[in-house]
Amino acid sequence: MSESGYLQLDGKALQLFLLVLEEGSISRTAVRLGTSQSNVSHTLDKLRQITGDPLFVRAGRGIAPTSTALELAETARCSLDSLRQFGSRSLFDPATARQHFILAANDYQRDYLLPGLFKRVRRQAPGLSFSVIPSQVPDAESLRQDHCQLMLTPHPPEASDIIQRRLLSDHFACYFDPGVRTAPASPQAYQQAQHVAISLSGTKRMQIDADIAALGLERDIFLTLPNFAGIWDFIRGTDLIATLPSLLGGDHLEGIAQRPLPFETPPLDIYLVWHKRYHDSPAHRWLREQLIASLPARSDS
Repeated sequence: MSESGYLQLDGKALQLFLLVLEEGSISRTAVRLGTSQSNVSHTLDKLRQITGDPLFVRAGRGIAPTSTALELAETARCSLDSLRQFGSRSLFDPATARQHFILAANDYQRDYLLPGLFKRVRRQAPGLSFSVIPSQVPDAESLRQDHCQLMLTPHPPEASDIIQRRLLSDHFACYFDPGVRTAPASPQAYQQAQHVAISLSGTKRMQIDADIAALGLERDIFLTLPNFAGIWDFIRGTDLIATLPSLLGGDHLEGIAQRPLPFETPPLDIYLVWHKRYHDSPAHRWLREQLIASLPARSDS
């Protein structure tokens, strides 16, 4: 690469490079960008000349990145972020801004925290739009690779480039159908009951299981579900119980009661998490402030 080769780079070329890396296909990249395959190939040829590397090679019916392409991916993301901030740094006006944000949250955090945020944002920034994706078991790569810009989770990824802020502190409670049974009054009664549990990853259970095990107790799991949605239908009309965050239920669960657990467990803290490259972005800082301002009254921020 010549000394001035980097001057031929632009944001569109870097975006295209990252999309090819993500899709593993020139044709799918062309579809996402709304352009032709020849235009994608032409831009890749330019990037190959600049970097002095093939970047992508044939692999079966698709293409695979070279080691150089993988090494350059983070540089490309950081460069795009810098260009994005360069264009929006001086001024962010919510009333006229047009921007899309991706938030990661499981249904507990989504249903409790995000409705208030979106109502607030629609009044002040009608040009903003959002996608909410499941955070599942949170990892730093989702934020590093810009799969989401903000994450709501009780288990923030531990990494030097990830920033977190505690939003609220909740606790676990016992949910049951009071028409069928009473709440377990002792650890022994709790252990003898059959439970509905949540496994967000499909295999790994929640932290509460480790907390319960540390007390020398073990749950008799009858049913494991992949998320919180609809769990009440599996409890209603049965003697099953569920151990869930107290803020999940609210006051709208017809036929379902909530009582304290018959033992102490650690608090359940919920965090707002983002990558450090967005820490000083006016748009992202504004959105974080709106989320904090929209926290329900019971929250401890």
